Amino acid sequence: MASSDVEKWYQAAVDVAKEAGVIIRDGFYKAKKVEMKGNPRDLVTETDKAVEDMVMATLHKTFPDHKFIGEESVAAGAKCELTDAPTWIIDPVDGTMNFVHSFPYTCISIGLWVDKEARVAVVFNPILDQLYTAKKGEGAYLNGQPIKVSGQKELSKSLVMTELWCRPDEKKMKIAYSNAMKVISQSHGPRCMGSAALNMCQVAQGGADGYYEIGLHAWDVAAGKLIVEEAGGVVTDITGAPIDIMNRRLLCVSSPELGKALTDILEIYEEERD
Repeated sequence: MASSDVEKWYQAAVDVAKEAGVIIRDGFYKAKKVEMKGNPRDLVTETDKAVEDMVMATLHKTFPDHKFIGEESVAAGAKCELTDAPTWIIDPVDGTMNFVHSFPYTCISIGLWVDKEARVAVVFNPILDQLYTAKKGEGAYLNGQPIKVSGQKELSKSLVMTELWCRPDEKKMKIAYSNAMKVISQSHGPRCMGSAALNMCQVAQGGADGYYEIGLHAWDVAAGKLIVEEAGGVVTDITGAPIDIMNRRLLCVSSPELGKALTDILEIYEEERD
């Protein structure tokens, strides 16, 4: 794989993310046209759709042979399939609920995967002007400055991020809240901020020490995975097994030791694969 190809992919991702940021920023403080997808907490806005349409069209024009996985396209019936082919995995507005409420923790997330490995990642919060970037083997950056995980090894000294989404299955809800209570009682404390990509970036920059969640999708983690790993962090399944971004379970941590401490206490429940 030529370095010139990687640089071209990277620059295209940064450019289109910034263009998407203009659309997100323009709609952020305005009244939103909001629709429900699966349930009252699963929302989509006209901005989500406009951003995804623009990003896919722009990247397809430059890379006509590449494949795409986009949150809103999949919601509309497109197949969610990750092959060895170069594949752009896009969440046009990660943190849509935050966007709807004008809470400034929202972003666009773009990851390019080749041979089922992340090669390029861009996460851009245009409201707070935070541009997280990574290329495989070249480190992770926030607004052009290198970032690193905290390196924290002890759960008792860790700030741990998660999300407590409502599940239709009562058993799953009990497990989710039981896990949260374990983390609350054994760590410095929890944070629930509403954007998987930005939660992962917080771990990458050392703002949090760990993040776990069940129920995510490929587009939530495709970019963040590379950013965390390039910042020196560890990304796995909550079981501790290698991450499978189609399996909807995520644990990212500042150290293997912290990962082990969390896998030892977190109970698993199954979600349908992407």
